[in-house]
Amino acid sequence: MLAKVKKISVAIGFALMLTVLIPDAAFAQAATSGGLDRAVGQIAGDGRPLSLSLQILLLMGLLTVLPSLILMMTSFTRIIIVLSILRHALGLQQTPPNQVLVGLSLFLSMFVMQPVISDINRAAIEPYGNEQISLEEAVKVSAGSLHGFMIKQTRQADIALFAGIAKAPAIAKPADVPFSILLPAFVTSELKTAFQIGFLIFLPFLIVDLIVASSLMALGMMMLSPTIISMPFKLLLFVLVDGWALTMGSLASSFGGG
Repeated sequence: MLAKVKKISVAIGFALMLTVLIPDAAFAQAATSGGLDRAVGQIAGDGRPLSLSLQILLLMGLLTVLPSLILMMTSFTRIIIVLSILRHALGLQQTPPNQVLVGLSLFLSMFVMQPVISDINRAAIEPYGNEQISLEEAVKVSAGSLHGFMIKQTRQADIALFAGIAKAPAIAKPADVPFSILLPAFVTSELKTAFQIGFLIFLPFLIVDLIVASSLMALGMMMLSPTIISMPFKLLLFVLVDGWALTMGSLASSFGGG
């Protein structure tokens, strides 16, 4: 059973990397001509297993690309940036620690991406594991589910920008946007959205800083750092409004249910 799961995960991961990293036209040609099935025939297990050294090399390659896929093709980027801005808005440099922020972002990303993950598992991984569909079909279904999530979160202006840079032909519908254009457009949109949310989060804490600084100036306490006085008030305000629940809930809702 473990060997079967390993075989499926390696095959799907390898095929997903091909889908994202190889130019779309070349990938389509390879898939049409049956070249994809021949390329991954040994990985999929056609009675000709790869040697142990090649399996380890391929697995290490997948592990190298996997963090980039998690960062750039899911909700992780927006969440980690907003949480980092929130920490700076509170005036805290290392609290919560980076490990805690990354952990929160990772698990919240899993929550946001759960519908996409479930759809890929139901429509691609399970049928492929049961040998009901080919690897090519499993890759197409998986890429389609991920493509649908990314296209919903990407601005049309960003897609048009990178399509113009790539001198791509006119795109008739969102489903026709290739990954080579969608990926940079998606990342750009996520960065823009994250900074917009971070700006709105920063405003109330900036007002607290201004009030404290003005009060200290009026009292003639110009030598006292306003940050030392304002930090307890910002923490109190954040706790009273249940800031963590509001932030997490708003971030999850900003994706429209995945």
